[in-house]
Amino acid sequence: MYKIKQAVIVEGRYDKIKLSRFLDGVILATGGFTVYKAGAILDTIRTLAKKTGIIILTDSDSAGFRIRNYIKQAVTEGEVLHAYIPDIHGKEKRKKQAGKEGLLGVEGMDEDIILDALKKAGCEIDGTSSEIKRGRDITKADLYRLGLSGGADSKELRHDVSKELGLPMKLSANMLLDMLNRLLDYNELEELTEHIKTKKQKI
Repeated sequence: MYKIKQAVIVEGRYDKIKLSRFLDGVILATGGFTVYKAGAILDTIRTLAKKTGIIILTDSDSAGFRIRNYIKQAVTEGEVLHAYIPDIHGKEKRKKQAGKEGLLGVEGMDEDIILDALKKAGCEIDGTSSEIKRGRDITKADLYRLGLSGGADSKELRHDVSKELGLPMKLSANMLLDMLNRLLDYNELEELTEHIKTKKQKI
């Protein structure tokens, strides 16, 4: 079992069951869109953000991002971290058919992928948090300079960078910037985007 400091906020009970198999810590399920109506759940999330910090781990489909953004806007104090699972097509074993967008949710992810997502987000696991960054911060101007925003092909390039880093493709430029600053320095991002552009030119 991995001991985690922050409380992990997930969508449903099956997500909670999955994480409880290998994580020792507070895992709170929002009940999906129930969080919009259940003030008690939101109050608990706000309290946890101030006491231990929270890490939001929702599915990478549109519904997951709506729930994530709702919690993000509702929690104005304390520590709020964002963990993202990659876009992997498939369906959970217990379901007869895949979701509307055909993507695996948290409950369908391998343990290693979930742990990697938590580490990338800065979650404290077994008393340590991963500090991957080395060089200077990446800015919005850097995203523009490297073609990740403001250009005709920027969205596609952001998708390619997200895929390389194991992040979902629905990340906005701002969300991506936040994650990039946890994972890379400017030189590493420049190298990655150039590698992707070169690879596309060869196709």
